[in-house]
Amino acid sequence: MLLSFVVYAGFALCLAGALSAIVPLRLIGIRSRGMAWLVLLAGAAVTAVALTRPAAEEAVASPRTRLDEFAPVWQFNQVDQIPVNASPGRVFKAMMEVTAAEIPLYRTLVWIRRGATTGPESILNPPDSVPILTVATRTTFVKLAEDPDKEFVMGTVVISPPGVRLPLDNDPLSFKALTPPGYAKATIGFRIEPGSGNTCLLQTETRVFANDPASRRTFASYWRVIRPGSALIRKMWLRAIKVRAEARPR
Repeated sequence: MLLSFVVYAGFALCLAGALSAIVPLRLIGIRSRGMAWLVLLAGAAVTAVALTRPAAEEAVASPRTRLDEFAPVWQFNQVDQIPVNASPGRVFKAMMEVTAAEIPLYRTLVWIRRGATTGPESILNPPDSVPILTVATRTTFVKLAEDPDKEFVMGTVVISPPGVRLPLDNDPLSFKALTPPGYAKATIGFRIEPGSGNTCLLQTETRVFANDPASRRTFASYWRVIRPGSALIRKMWLRAIKVRAEARPR
């Protein structure tokens, strides 16, 4: 997340420098157009360094979960969790049934993510009345594992060679076997850990593995730009599941 903040700090410097090249923003210490150009160049340099910094690779030592099974190695990941005052069964049911309409800010954030454009049905453009996981797995995601009351895992290809059509359908083994250079795979898992009494911990983790240097560089730049919004979506998604699971039946 730190590199994402550096990227946006660089964007802010670029914006301040560009505006000050027209009218120097003396309130923030830019007193001349010459200084404005220096700020603009500094912002561009900071942004470029943050976007292109190499991503370290991580791996699980011993697989424990279904997510570990399908994504044992990754360069990019995001983990969020929330306690829920409900049984694992109720949480799992809520997780499978929650819709985009129940997730605060979801529509706004994915609209920005799409570049303010429209498009076909997908997890970035879901109908309000259909569970979001159903939309994902009938469009661009492969359902990799579903352990009732415990774990759900799905995956998608985020980078592929130009002109390649992926014959993945809904086959977890094909997704796991997709290893040639030129691909980046994203795997998203939801896991429920029972707690004391009628409580549990709901966790979601996203892992992305790019299997060649070019794909890794490309995705690194994209990830560092979208990560703050992506993290907010996940937090709101977990909160929506919590609200649904804890709601009293009518």
